Amino acid sequence: MFNFERNQHLLRKLKGVSAVVLLVTVLVTLIPSGDVLANSAEKPKIEFGLVPDAQYCDCEVNGTRYYRNSVDKLIEAAQTFNERDIDFTVQTGDLIDRDASSFSTMLPIYNMIEGPKYHVLGNHDFPMTTDEIVNILDMPNQYYDFKHKNWRFVVLDTNDLSLYANPEGSEKYQQAEAMYDHLVEDGAINGQTWNGGVSNEQLLWLREVLNKAEKANEKVVVFGHKPVYPENNHNVWNDEEVVKELEAAGNVVAYFNGHNHAGNYAMKKGIHYVTLQGMVETENTNSYSIVQVYKDRLEIDGYGREQDRVLNIQQ
Repeated sequence: MFNFERNQHLLRKLKGVSAVVLLVTVLVTLIPSGDVLANSAEKPKIEFGLVPDAQYCDCEVNGTRYYRNSVDKLIEAAQTFNERDIDFTVQTGDLIDRDASSFSTMLPIYNMIEGPKYHVLGNHDFPMTTDEIVNILDMPNQYYDFKHKNWRFVVLDTNDLSLYANPEGSEKYQQAEAMYDHLVEDGAINGQTWNGGVSNEQLLWLREVLNKAEKANEKVVVFGHKPVYPENNHNVWNDEEVVKELEAAGNVVAYFNGHNHAGNYAMKKGIHYVTLQGMVETENTNSYSIVQVYKDRLEIDGYGREQDRVLNIQQ
């Protein structure tokens, strides 16, 4: 702080100087240094990493998908996350492309990341049964939730009703077949065999989790592999039902997903829907991100092709 008594000699010397110059001198003295400003910067409450669609296999390049290059890309992401000392990491599905043996390559790299790590099931993760993949990834269940500080994080299984994750002839396979046939008959753009739906059982579970979070005054972030909004040919088969549950809760801030490697974004009724760009795409450019959680917003720090975004929280 500028001390007028202590600096009377300076003022006497400046007697003949214009008032403007004097004002500039005082202001320069009063302005804090860059280090002071940096130290007073707002700190995020939570920081977490996102790994979308690494989709590794020991396979030749197919179009824009450089499967083998995902090894080095995941290593880079792991190093960044460890340097930033984030709170936890979520990979949003399709860690592998097709072969179960690919998990032995990718999981050790993913496990290099320090702190808690979570998995979302993707459609390419199913060269085996749901129970087997849940066991390999050491997941508590195919869909689950966890808490960090005063936030609730929900992981959905968007392969729950699908033609690839359920044994042919099983009850869920039959439900999936009926849902798929109905979409095809209606000409729905997301009536694709590589998509899937969310069962009534899981929707009921989601409703209960969101209601409990609301009563506990917790804000919520939801992760799924497939998008639910806006309309897209990659969307969950019963995307409107999922969105209805998210909107009804009133405490969901954002929904993060992969599956559509081109990426996407929309906001509806206060909920941000962010489709992350696939890591497997392109020869050399990576795609992953760190999300910083503040009281009034989420900030996405995108790496490589993933862009930065500010997601304001509606109060």
